[in-house]
Amino acid sequence: MNQLLNSTTIGIIWILASAAASAEWHRFRGPEGNGYVPGNVELVTELGEKTTAWTAALPGRGLGSAIIVGDKVFVSAASGPQQDKLLILCFSDRDGSELWRRSFWATGRTMCHKKTCVAAPTPTTDGKHVYVLWSSNDLVAVDLEGNLKWMRGLTLDYPNASNSLGMSSSPIVAGNTLIAQVENDSESFAAGFDLLTGVNRWKIDRPKMANWTSPITMQMDGKVIVALQSGKGVMGISPSTGSELWNFSSGASTIPSGAAAGDTLIVPSRGMTALKPNPLGGEPVSLWNQKTQKPATASPLIIEDQIYFTNSAGVLTAADRKTGKRLWRIRMKGPFSGSPVACQNGHLYFFNEEGLGQVVDISGETGEVVSEFALGETILATPSISQDSLYIRSDQTLWKFSAPKQ
Repeated sequence: MNQLLNSTTIGIIWILASAAASAEWHRFRGPEGNGYVPGNVELVTELGEKTTAWTAALPGRGLGSAIIVGDKVFVSAASGPQQDKLLILCFSDRDGSELWRRSFWATGRTMCHKKTCVAAPTPTTDGKHVYVLWSSNDLVAVDLEGNLKWMRGLTLDYPNASNSLGMSSSPIVAGNTLIAQVENDSESFAAGFDLLTGVNRWKIDRPKMANWTSPITMQMDGKVIVALQSGKGVMGISPSTGSELWNFSSGASTIPSGAAAGDTLIVPSRGMTALKPNPLGGEPVSLWNQKTQKPATASPLIIEDQIYFTNSAGVLTAADRKTGKRLWRIRMKGPFSGSPVACQNGHLYFFNEEGLGQVVDISGETGEVVSEFALGETILATPSISQDSLYIRSDQTLWKFSAPKQ
C-alpha cells in the first residue's frame, strides 16, 4: 500500500510540475521529453537578424541544450586542452548578459571522440536546483544562484564506468529522484539520486555496451514511470526504487532516444516500433513496427498524432503515430546531430551540423521549408523553447530568437 501511495504521489507531483513548467524547458527535449511544448506558445516562424534577440559568448565546448527557469538560461560547458575544467553558466533571459558561472575540475576521464565533448549531456532542473552531468561522470547540483549543493565524482565510486568515445546521456528528474544512465562496455549502470543530497536512492546494473540514449518519462496505469533504452531493448522502471516494471527485449538504438506520448512509447528499434507497456509486467504490446522508418542521430519528435524524424540522408519524414505509416517526406539540408523541436504553431525547428537553421511549415498536405538562417558555427545541440522564444547553442555562442519588441 505504501509503495502504491508513493508511486501515485510521485505521479501527481510530476504532472503538476510538468504543467507549471509547460512554457519552460527543464530537460533534454523539453517538458515531455519528446521535443514538443504543448500549450499556448507562439514562436517566430522566420529565423534571421531581425528575430535574433541576443547572442552570448560561451567559454568552452558543449553539446547539451540550454535549460530555462523563469528569467534565467543555463548551459554547461568544458574548457581547457583536456576539457577538464567543467563549467555551469547562467545568463539573463532578458538580454543575454552573464549572471554567474561556476567552475569545477573533472575527477573522471575526459577522453572522447573529437566530434563530441565532455559537456555533451543536457542539464536538468526541478525548478529550484540545476543538476549537471558531464562525460567525466561528475554530477553537480547548484541552486539558481549558483551555490553548490552537492557534487558526486561517480568515477571515484565506479572507476571503470567510461568509454573511449565519451558519454552523452542526459539526466532527468522524476518525482524526487534524479535519474542518470551511465552505460558503457565495462561498469555499466543506471542510478537514482536524492535531489537534496546526491546520495544513491538506488542503483541497477545495465547491459555492458556503449549507449548514448537518455531516460524517458511516460505514463503507465496512471503513474509516471521511466523507460531506459539500450542496445538490448527498453526497460520500464519505477523512478523511486529502480525496480523493473516491464522489459522489451528485441533491441533498440544506442544513439537516438525514443519518445513518449501518454502510455505509448515510440522506439528506434528494427526501424521504428510503437510499444504499450502492460501494467502487469512482462513484454510490452507491440502496436506496430515499420522497418523502413529509421531515425539517424536525431531523436524522433511527437506532436499529438504524428511523428517526425530525419534519416541519415537528411530526409524529414512525417508518420502516423497510431500506425507508423508514412504521411509525407521532404529532403532537407543535413546532416543533423541535434533533434528537432516544435510547439503548437504548426512549424518544426531544425539546426544542422553546419549551423543552418531551418523552419518547416507542417500545416499543409506536406512539409515545406519556409525559413533558413546560417549561424556560421558548427551546431550539434538540440534547440530549446521557452516563453515564445527559441534557443540554440554551439561551442562558442548561445542564441535567442524571438519576435522583435515593439
